[in-house]
Amino acid sequence: MKRTASARTNSGASRTSTRRKAAAARPRFAVCVRNEGYETSLERNKIYPILPDEEAERDGDLRVVDESGEDYLFSADRFVVIEVPSAVRASLSKASRA
Repeated sequence: MKRTASARTNSGASRTSTRRKAAAARPRFAVCVRNEGYETSLERNKIYPILPDEEAERDGDLRVVDESGEDYLFSADRFVVIEVPSAVRASLSKASRA
């Protein structure tokens, strides 16, 4: 019997899962709930994209992207990280790149 192309490939030991990478690469968003002292930089109740930054998060901060596309560190207690449906996530991601 002739092997199929998939049967000829090495099965898995050297392959890595992309599931974790895809989840980590998924855009994250947060709503600003406190803007005291940063009224010109942050709008309350606005949804902001946030970038992964493990060190900042360990220190209690979030890396927030503003309208200009620049990212800044703000205290995480100024935001609530939210889960959004995929259609909303796609729309917000497009808006943050525009």
